[in-house]
Amino acid sequence: MLVEERIYTIEVGKLPEMLALYEAEGMKVQKEILGHMVGYFTTDIGPLNLLVHMWGYKDLNDRARRRTRLFKNKQWLAYVAKVRPFIKAQENRILIPAPFSPIK
Repeated sequence: MLVEERIYTIEVGKLPEMLALYEAEGMKVQKEILGHMVGYFTTDIGPLNLLVHMWGYKDLNDRARRRTRLFKNKQWLAYVAKVRPFIKAQENRILIPAPFSPIK
């Protein structure tokens, strides 16, 4: 298994609106297609206005298949069009669990 960590820097003051839109329009379709949501977070200490979410995949091929399917989904594309103006920056990481990690 691998975990994809996605970190978005959101425009100041827009995080509550982005979270509400995600819960109302994006979460259901994303969870149905991507599958295993490891977590969804915002920051309170340190760099602020960050939205962090993590998704678990069997391997890179599983990730590629699921993300391709996600970006063919009309509901997802409509949601992305609404929130894209809120996003200032994005970072993605692929995390490989250590042998002793509880996530394997």
